[in-house]
Amino acid sequence: MRSHLSRNMGLLCSRSRHYNEQDSEENAQAAEIERRIEQETEAEKHIQKLLLLGAGESGKSTIFKQIKLLFQTGFDETELKSYIPVIHANVYQTIKVLHDGSKELAQNDKEFSKYVLSNENKEIGEKLSDIGGRLDYPRLTREHAKDIETLWKDAAIQETYSRGNELQVPDCTQYFMENLQRLSDANYIPTKEDVLYARVRTTGVVEIQFSPVGENKKSGEVYRLFDVGGQRNERRKWIHLFEGVTAVIFCAAISEYDQTLFEDEQKNRMMETKELFEWVLKQECFEKTSFMLFLNKFDIFEKKVLNVPLSVCEWFNDYQPVSTGKQEIEHAYEFVKKKFEELYFKSTAPDRVDRVFKVYRTTALDQKLVKKTFKLVDETLRRRNLFEAGLL
Repeated sequence: MRSHLSRNMGLLCSRSRHYNEQDSEENAQAAEIERRIEQETEAEKHIQKLLLLGAGESGKSTIFKQIKLLFQTGFDETELKSYIPVIHANVYQTIKVLHDGSKELAQNDKEFSKYVLSNENKEIGEKLSDIGGRLDYPRLTREHAKDIETLWKDAAIQETYSRGNELQVPDCTQYFMENLQRLSDANYIPTKEDVLYARVRTTGVVEIQFSPVGENKKSGEVYRLFDVGGQRNERRKWIHLFEGVTAVIFCAAISEYDQTLFEDEQKNRMMETKELFEWVLKQECFEKTSFMLFLNKFDIFEKKVLNVPLSVCEWFNDYQPVSTGKQEIEHAYEFVKKKFEELYFKSTAPDRVDRVFKVYRTTALDQKLVKKTFKLVDETLRRRNLFEAGLL
């Protein structure tokens, strides 16, 4: 009996030691997890959260790709190759938009004959429109590239392209049409510029973490940049990102004052941008958030504004031209800039007037300009941090 008891006691002690050891191990693991969480939380304090917002087609994703090229390792060969089907799809989609647009204009325009394809190109046009309407696009071959080039040079397609603002013709059209031979090469690998021009609608949320590269190849700030889909159906995914944001970078495509939305052809793109900017400004969680407004696509704007009056947009209907050439371009740009500034201050509550607000003229495809702009953004945010810490 005694030996049975002592044996049981030994087992209990053994189990007790086992449980104590297990508890100690679990406690050590829990402590290690806590320590890591604390470390990560401490590290997070030094990361500035940037939110890239704007309506669809505003150039946000091009800015995002430029940041990846400028301040990260860029795109490796695998990533570059992953853009081949995207670029080829862009080419097929674009030629379909132009072909179908020419048919639509030929049916509805008084000067319909300008938009009728030459007899020898009609069959090519139908064939390419059929390919452009598929869900799976074939690789761009030399044969297809030759057909696309032939159709692109048709007078009716060129007339249609001149009215691209009415037809959702993408900004990348001219660039890709001028590079068809290279894009259709059997050993084609996209260049950085090809990737920047490639159009993929952002769905969901993508992010990168980086430090701007200064003269000394170092920066005290680390940024986490979030890019979100700009189309209306994507905006509900933004909300959870609004907390703890250091700065909102809002992209407005100023060249799109005469265009309508991809998802709603009754709605002017600039009016949509105006309403979206106003809504973002009024969000409670942005009470102390800095705002960096990128007036983007200036390169397209300066070509367009001398031919298409700003007043075609309801928001700009009080615009009065004062000059010609470069002076007029500057006057028009300053007018648009002032409209956004007025909207900012009108939509900003009195208790938020001390938040930082800066406006930058940008062309997302211009790498030097994007680098210079982001350097200014970095300096502004660093000064703001020093000011809030009482060091300035």
